[in-house]
Amino acid sequence: MGRQHWKKIWVGSAGNMVEWFDWFVYASFATYFAGAFFPSGNPTAQLMNTAGIFAVGFFMRPVGGWLLGRVGDRKGRKAALTLTVTLMSASAVLIAAAPTYAVAGYGGAVVLLVARLLQGLSVGGEYAASATYLTEASDPAKRGFASSFQYVSMTAGQIVGLGLLIILQRTMSDSALHSYGWRIPFVVGALGAAVIFYLRRNMLETEVYAEDTSHAEERGTLRALWQHRREAFLVIALTMGGTVAYYTYTTYLTKYLSNSAGLSKETATLVSFTALIVFACLQPLAGALSDRIGRRPLLITFAVGSTFLTVPVMTLLKHADGYWPALGLALLALVVVTGYTSINACVKAELFPTGVRALGVALPYAIANALFGGTAEYVALWFKNGGIESGFYWYVAGCAAVSLVVYVTMRETKDLDLARVKATEGTGESSLTPAS
Repeated sequence: MGRQHWKKIWVGSAGNMVEWFDWFVYASFATYFAGAFFPSGNPTAQLMNTAGIFAVGFFMRPVGGWLLGRVGDRKGRKAALTLTVTLMSASAVLIAAAPTYAVAGYGGAVVLLVARLLQGLSVGGEYAASATYLTEASDPAKRGFASSFQYVSMTAGQIVGLGLLIILQRTMSDSALHSYGWRIPFVVGALGAAVIFYLRRNMLETEVYAEDTSHAEERGTLRALWQHRREAFLVIALTMGGTVAYYTYTTYLTKYLSNSAGLSKETATLVSFTALIVFACLQPLAGALSDRIGRRPLLITFAVGSTFLTVPVMTLLKHADGYWPALGLALLALVVVTGYTSINACVKAELFPTGVRALGVALPYAIANALFGGTAEYVALWFKNGGIESGFYWYVAGCAAVSLVVYVTMRETKDLDLARVKATEGTGESSLTPAS
């Protein structure tokens, strides 16, 4: 892989890291600011309120997927990536400055809601623009390896957020964190986004997009996407199990360990932090493996493991009595999830032609995340509040089982030539040509 390819991957990944830092610190710091925006009462109810606003951000992702996917296909991947980081910076500033319930009543919660809507718009386009950019910018024989850096950067953003949380937990009192310390990561996120905005203004466009000869008026349109409706529905189905499992063992894990297993917030945070570092390191290894053996074997391994291991792993995690048992179980779960996360970006991008690739990845993926990923934490807390927490374990396993059916029946995509994926008019199928 040449120097220019690495430069493109670095710039795309660095921006993705900041985007997901801002997205995930909301979940990581929710236990500290939940009481700032809602009346005092049941801690689980407060977390459900903040989780509800977290989920609302996901429901804006289809809008962001459509809007920014269209920008990515019509104006270029660079234009879409620059716009996403601008929106994310604005949302981080809003959260950092939001007034508390004591100052403005529910006005602060409204500001929080608006910020999450902006984040939803941004991330709805960021995933697809980043997935498309990383896939197109890489050596055809190393697309799995290159696109795996999307989840490396996503996870790195969460690791930085958790690392900042650990530092603040050890340098600030618990009362100070609840009072104002939770605002610090959002200030950091806004500053980081400003730096990435500068980098992305100078990034290079992918050759695949620059050389695309499809009709400009058809690029990024819903009409063009409809010609690939089979692939669009495939993206929704193959995302379902993966996104639920990913959010369960990343954003929700810290809360689960502290709110259900009874571990201290500090221990729960350290477990997540350590597990995510290992998880990030696994992504390129699994991505490179997919370049040798194909995408489907990894996806099938994930789905089988998640279907049969979720219930016992989550049950044991609830009874974990310390750092090491919790870490071991978390790592087991994340190793399984790696089969999905390491390659899902390139698999989706490989399904669509250049003129509709960003929209084709963005919109159906955002819909799947709105329905399953964004609601995972809320569903988990709903089961817990209802006294049947184990129901959530079966829900996660069931979603993985549905995706397993899709993985077993889908075609292999690793040898496709991205520049030669064409639409077959009116059939909803694609003519997929192997790379030479």
